[in-house]
Amino acid sequence: MNRRGVSYDAGRVLGMNWRPVLDPQVARRELEIIRTDLHCNAVRVCARDLGRLTTVARDALAQGLEVWLSPELWNRSPQATLAYLTKAAAAAQTLHEHWPGRVVLSVGSELTLFMRGIVPGRTLTRRLAHPSFWENAKLGTHNEPLNAFLAKAARSARQHFSGPITYAALIWEKVDWSVFDFIGVDHYREARIKDRYPEMLQPLFAHGKPVVVTEFGMRAYTGADRSGALGLGVIDSRSLFLHQLPAIGRFVRPRLNGQYVRDEALQAREITETLAILDAAGVDGAFVCTFVEPLSTFDDDPGHDLDMSALSLVKSYTTGTELSTPT
Repeated sequence: MNRRGVSYDAGRVLGMNWRPVLDPQVARRELEIIRTDLHCNAVRVCARDLGRLTTVARDALAQGLEVWLSPELWNRSPQATLAYLTKAAAAAQTLHEHWPGRVVLSVGSELTLFMRGIVPGRTLTRRLAHPSFWENAKLGTHNEPLNAFLAKAARSARQHFSGPITYAALIWEKVDWSVFDFIGVDHYREARIKDRYPEMLQPLFAHGKPVVVTEFGMRAYTGADRSGALGLGVIDSRSLFLHQLPAIGRFVRPRLNGQYVRDEALQAREITETLAILDAAGVDGAFVCTFVEPLSTFDDDPGHDLDMSALSLVKSYTTGTELSTPT
């Protein structure tokens, strides 16, 4: 495997900023851990704010990591998303000129879900809940509007960025990969597809381009590997949302949506096994999701231990400190 990486959230935004505070000194230290302790040679930097994105990317490049730059303006129209990606491509070009051959630009991730206009619904929740969603997914009606947008995004990216480009697809999005340099796919080995996980990647190799798994991972509680909730986790979303509100947030303590038992060994085992499977399948690279989830804080009380629900490789504490898990 040529690229051994970790996803790094520098401030993804959906409903709320998943990393409300980004301290450049903390980010520098975390990137050092990714490079030295986790033995990665690449990092996928994800954020909405282009200033954050390029600041973290610049530090990662200076430390010798290859950067997969993933600007993400979620839940906006195709027009707004395309304008945003054009600015991101120009920012990526500046990095590429200083570190040629070390920057890969992603023009989006899972856009059928995270952008308006591919399927009905103004928000992610409404799109998933729409009566036609899963039927349309089976029929593939999302693929034509998705590829029409990706063709525009790829053209715009190449006008402003001279390095390689990619897209982070859902496994069931049928992407026209001819316009990209790398094939990217978010592919989690969860219970419903565990017996055919590597086989699902095989059609992608037929395109003759490097295949990279841009996201995979596991949560750290007993049964996470068979829960069916791998994509969404087990945090009580209402309590987390209320906790973030300025006025009443201090009166609401975020909690899990049931009783769970911490199982870091499961998380470590699943990630290790998946890496071996992907390596044997012949992928060019893989990115574990994710290094840290600052909103999913650790707590000695299992009912409030949000870190159990996190995909992260390190614990976050309410004091702001972090601690590596055995993964």
